[in-house]
Amino acid sequence: MKNNSKVIKRTKEGWDGIERKHYKTETTNFKDISRFSLLGEQENEHELNMQTRYFEIKPGGYSSLEQHRHPHSVVIIRGKGSIILNDELFDIALHDVIYISPETIHQFHADKNEHLGFLCTVDRYRDKPVIPDSETISKLIPESSPSSKKMRL
Repeated sequence: MKNNSKVIKRTKEGWDGIERKHYKTETTNFKDISRFSLLGEQENEHELNMQTRYFEIKPGGYSSLEQHRHPHSVVIIRGKGSIILNDELFDIALHDVIYISPETIHQFHADKNEHLGFLCTVDRYRDKPVIPDSETISKLIPESSPSSKKMRL
C-alpha cells in the first residue's frame, strides 16, 4: 500500500500548495470570507472519510446563513466573533470548539473587529448546504431571539 502521509506547511499567505478559494460562487449571502481545502479533496487523500477546511472571515464579514443534513466539527484558531445556532447566539474565541448538529441553521460573524479563522471538519460525502426559506427560519428562530436580529441573508 502506498504511503500518502504528508505535512502541509503553513505560510504567510496560507498553506504551502493549497489555494485560497472563494467561499462560494453560487450565492451572494455572505461577506469577506475565503476558504482553504486542507485535507480530503485531493485524489491521494481518498482514504480520508472527511474533509478539513480552513475558513477565514475579515472583520465585519460573515458566512452564509445555511443548514444541511450533515454535522460539522469546528475549532476556532484565529480571532473571535459570534455564531448563530438556530435561536441562540454565542460569542466565540480562540480554541473554542463548536458542534453543529444536522438541520441547525448557522452563521459565523467576524463582529469583534478582528479576523475570525476556523478549521471545519465534515464528512467527505455530504449534502449541499441549503439557504433556509422564511418559513423554516420563522419555525426555528423566533423574531424575538438575538439570532433573528443578527442574521444576514
